[in-house]
Amino acid sequence: MKPEQILKNFQLKITNARIKVLELFQRHQFALSQPFLEKNLEGIDRVTLYRTLNTFKDMGVIHKVLDDTYTLKYALCSDLCYSKNSHHEHKHIHFQCVQCNKTTCLDINIPAINLPEGYLATEYHFFIKGICKNCNDSSYPNT
Repeated sequence: MKPEQILKNFQLKITNARIKVLELFQRHQFALSQPFLEKNLEGIDRVTLYRTLNTFKDMGVIHKVLDDTYTLKYALCSDLCYSKNSHHEHKHIHFQCVQCNKTTCLDINIPAINLPEGYLATEYHFFIKGICKNCNDSSYPNT
């Protein structure tokens, strides 16, 4: 889907900065950090990028991705982020490759978790490390 259509779907103003940010997310099929975005986006200052990321996150265009790099990353939301009742949530698994260090969203839902009485989950983060399909070769044993 074109960036302009994504912005229209989320009822967001179409700006050059927003289009450039969405295009960068669409060119990469892995989670992107703010430093990566800053380095790869010309003509967009840090404040504009920060505001764009926050707006996208608040509106459900992107979601936070946590891995063990201690750098917050973001991924473009897809059908993975919507439950059967069209409620926006991020109950899927993130996978970090130990070779290329890219973190991707996997089309695997997190199983239902029954918390003790009185606890209410507001975010789910399920993270797996291993070798991604692009890096996997015969020299690394599959386990």
